[in-house]
Amino acid sequence: MTIFIGADHRGFELKNKLVEYLQEKDIRVEDMGPYEYDKEDDAIDFSHKVAEAVRQNPKHMGIVMCGSGAAVDITANRSRGVRSGLGFNADQVAHMRGWDDINVLAIPADHLSFEQTKELIDTFIATPFKAEERMIRRNKKLDELESKPVGTLPEETLSE
Repeated sequence: MTIFIGADHRGFELKNKLVEYLQEKDIRVEDMGPYEYDKEDDAIDFSHKVAEAVRQNPKHMGIVMCGSGAAVDITANRSRGVRSGLGFNADQVAHMRGWDDINVLAIPADHLSFEQTKELIDTFIATPFKAEERMIRRNKKLDELESKPVGTLPEETLSE
């Protein structure tokens, strides 16, 4: 398994520490940038790179980070087949991974310490998807939504 990782300037230092941490655990990491600190960079650029790498390599996972975690989470969820979740604690991450099968973890770099972030990432990597019928059905519905034209509502939401 490979972990694709990216951040903006607010997550830059944390990302670099996490790359080292994951490599020390013998986890293959692909750093999608940035490679230099640039206070003018955009979280969207790096989150999109990570999400597209996960989309093209569905057996792998991604980690994205920015100050609040919101921009990278929103961006990652725009890529077909990517299910990103914004993580704040290990129990929540375990739930999102186990029940929602997230394949990208969004980190709010301004709100978590390195130690807290390591705990979230360890949980993200170690928690398997439950793959129960209900969860599989929900993911299929998400996949179907991605293939519908913009502005299309499911039949059951339309009233007469």
